Amino acid sequence: MPETATKAKRPAKHAVKKTTEAVAKKTVPKKKAAPVAPAAEHKLRIRVRAYEHKILDLSVKQIMDTAARFDAVVVGPVPLPTEIKRWTVNRSTFVHKDAREQFEMRIHKRLIDILNPSPKVIEALTNLNLPSGVTIDVKMV
Repeated sequence: MPETATKAKRPAKHAVKKTTEAVAKKTVPKKKAAPVAPAAEHKLRIRVRAYEHKILDLSVKQIMDTAARFDAVVVGPVPLPTEIKRWTVNRSTFVHKDAREQFEMRIHKRLIDILNPSPKVIEALTNLNLPSGVTIDVKMV
């Protein structure tokens, strides 16, 4: 007879009897207070995209400094996945199909959230002068 079958038939050596209080505590779930959400919480979501990560990081730092100057609550920057576009082309126009070149373009992205922005923060962010090659998408969520 296998060992598992004999163990299943034996009673546990250190069986502890549950009292009625212990059973009552387990069956009655404790009620937690529901979190109270603010009435109208607005969020300014900024997505910054660029081909060069150094320029992107400088732009994000400039946005963060501008928001910090007006005492805004900033979440981020959150690095988003880098989008990679790849192409393979023939080196020759007609023959030599084995000779090919491969190109890729990387688009680096960051996400910044500004919680409950004041009109001064929004105005300062619209007047920012960022380097060329940096794309900004601003949404009110």
